[in-house]
Amino acid sequence: MNAQLLNFIVNQFGLNDKNISFKTISQGYINDTFLISINNSPNYILQCINSSVFKDISGLHNNIEQALKKLNAEDYKAISLLKTKTGASFYIHENSFWRVLTFIEDSIAYNFTLNKTIAFEAGRIIARFHSLLKDEAVQNYNITIPNINYLPFRIKEFKEALNTASENLTLNATEQIHFANQHISYFDDFYNAKLPERICHNDTKLNNILFNKDNKGLCLIDLDTIMKGYFHYDFGDAVRTIVSETNEDEKDLTKIKFNLALFEQFIDGINSYGSFLNTTEIEYLPIACALMSFMNGLRALTDYLNGNVFYKVTYENQNLDRCKSLFQFSRLALKNQEPLTSLIQEKLN
Repeated sequence: MNAQLLNFIVNQFGLNDKNISFKTISQGYINDTFLISINNSPNYILQCINSSVFKDISGLHNNIEQALKKLNAEDYKAISLLKTKTGASFYIHENSFWRVLTFIEDSIAYNFTLNKTIAFEAGRIIARFHSLLKDEAVQNYNITIPNINYLPFRIKEFKEALNTASENLTLNATEQIHFANQHISYFDDFYNAKLPERICHNDTKLNNILFNKDNKGLCLIDLDTIMKGYFHYDFGDAVRTIVSETNEDEKDLTKIKFNLALFEQFIDGINSYGSFLNTTEIEYLPIACALMSFMNGLRALTDYLNGNVFYKVTYENQNLDRCKSLFQFSRLALKNQEPLTSLIQEKLN
């Protein structure tokens, strides 16, 4: 996007310094994101929201504004939305939707880690996020992406994609399609467990957690998916990116691990604020480690079969590579159910 347009947009939020510059951040899969610097100092985050994915932009920002009122504590760094000149939390320009958020100076995000402190702090920040929002009424939050982490719906999408995908695409993904069909019923008990609904982030991969230079956890970012869900969604999504030792679209599957030492540190971080989970929630945490990687792998596979219409890709088979990596992690999580259960029972009970 050209600088003239970006300057016009940020001017609507009262930012009109002549020494302003923009840097593209390519980390996310959904929105277009830019770092705004004034006098060479990073100050804000500018985002163009993907309205093909997020249909209810107003409801989405109502969720964020509600949550941000609570997400402010001595041990949880606050961020805020800038208002437009008319007092709105986003700006509409030619059917595109823009917002500006404050930037946390000297903050760092990681795609993966081998550092036990980062694993612990990631768990602590997720637990703190949930402790700050534990009294929020789920019915007061809008559904920004229907069925985002509801596996039965994702299975339905997958089967529909299989029926319409080209022969070439299905041939390329033969092994992944077989794995998906083999494991579709593995998670039925989870969805029949009557788990309590909570306000969740719903996208707690490691690079959505900010740290300072000393690897102290600061806060969660990318808040578009804040809405009701199960704690297991945030738990499992974090686990798949914290203990795997590599990127989630890693092509060399031998590099993907399930690092139990990092997992233990993550659990210790979750336990930092005491047990806020009931016994049924704790019982289903081990399977959540496999559920979220399987579900995200299935979503990537479905998008690949549909011709890459949901996730941004930089090369033709990137969604298939994401699927292979995620399914491999799901395999490892299923193989490790016994030690995961032992650790969770020891630490959280």
